[in-house]
Amino acid sequence: MNKIFTLVLLLTSISIWAQGPNLEKDYAAIEDKVIEWRRDIHQNPELSNREFKTAEKIAKHLKSLGIEVQTGVAKTGVVGLLKGDQDGKVVALRADIDALPVTERNDLPYKSTVKSEFLGKSVGVMHACGHDTHVAILMGVAEILSKNKDKIKGTVKLIFQPAEEGPPPGEEGGALLMVKEGVLTNPNVDAIFGLHINSQTPVGTVKYKPGGSMASAQRFVINVKGKQTHGSQPWGGVDPILISAKIIDGLQTIISRETELINEAAVISVGKITSGVRSNIIPESAEMIGTIRTLDYDMQKFINKRMEEMVPAIAKVYGGEATIDIQTSTAITYNDLDLTAKMAPTLEKIAGKANVSIHKAITGAEDFSYFQEKVPGFYFFLGGMTPGTTESYPHHTPDFKIDDSGLLLGVKTMTQLALDYLNL
Repeated sequence: MNKIFTLVLLLTSISIWAQGPNLEKDYAAIEDKVIEWRRDIHQNPELSNREFKTAEKIAKHLKSLGIEVQTGVAKTGVVGLLKGDQDGKVVALRADIDALPVTERNDLPYKSTVKSEFLGKSVGVMHACGHDTHVAILMGVAEILSKNKDKIKGTVKLIFQPAEEGPPPGEEGGALLMVKEGVLTNPNVDAIFGLHINSQTPVGTVKYKPGGSMASAQRFVINVKGKQTHGSQPWGGVDPILISAKIIDGLQTIISRETELINEAAVISVGKITSGVRSNIIPESAEMIGTIRTLDYDMQKFINKRMEEMVPAIAKVYGGEATIDIQTSTAITYNDLDLTAKMAPTLEKIAGKANVSIHKAITGAEDFSYFQEKVPGFYFFLGGMTPGTTESYPHHTPDFKIDDSGLLLGVKTMTQLALDYLNL
């Protein structure tokens, strides 16, 4: 943490600790509701760009609070506009609302048994990343703020965003589409806050990082062309599977031997290979799909350049051809340094200084980054693991669990961040 960031953090801490309304009664009254909402949403998950019932539940709740509501934003998104009794800035709070094509495997009484279709296959659907908690938390924040309009110096924009996990192929969606449709305008947003629950961070704790917090994600597709032949006579053809293996091996040397990992982390992973129809036929082609994760745009440019050079070159050496197409899925999740320094004291005030820490950069990605490209943003992690637990399960897995007792801290932090920011 640099000296300027530390100084701003100290000065802002003195200011914020001396102000702020007492909302403890409101917080105590909302906790059971938030847990109930979360469990209902968890039991009824919906995939990206298909969050129809979830959006309906959100919109109904916001309307009941007298909040101005816009639906159908970026297909299934919901935006609420809450104007305080005093004029001031505009702050946005964001929650993502979509689930994943994962079949739940735990024994929760509210576990999901929902089935749907994803990429032409029948799949289970599960909130395996905690977006159900994000929705419930922001619904709780909306209720508390709506009851305290006299304490709001400005306007709060509540953004319930679909398709954070990525829209289905061939569709637009997520934060990028929301930005394209003008969610940060009318009125213009001055700053935006977001959180993510974490199954491997203890309840009651909060983590954040100034600057680059989460990686940019890029999707790449490599098509390899060989020459089909009988499996017993490989010399009669060109093996695209062998070429694919050599390409994968080569790509890893870009990370291990050419990328300055002492600057920032970087990852290249191949997640899917498709080729062939049976054991005794060397096929004509192969397709590989993977991801690139970077935390620095100069490093990203270098890695992309080397991949584009290496893929066709390796294929040519083995007598084949190969093309690569790289598409950016998310930008770097970058916490504005000035905003982070000003708002970190709020986290310490609410969670307790001992429970707030700075984490290292994460190679996971978040499309919250597209909001941060347009306005200053602050994104942090909220503990969701039961204290004392010896085993916790990662996000995007069938056994993923979140302790409901961590949700109230999420409500408190998001509520207070909005109020404190508007009072700066």
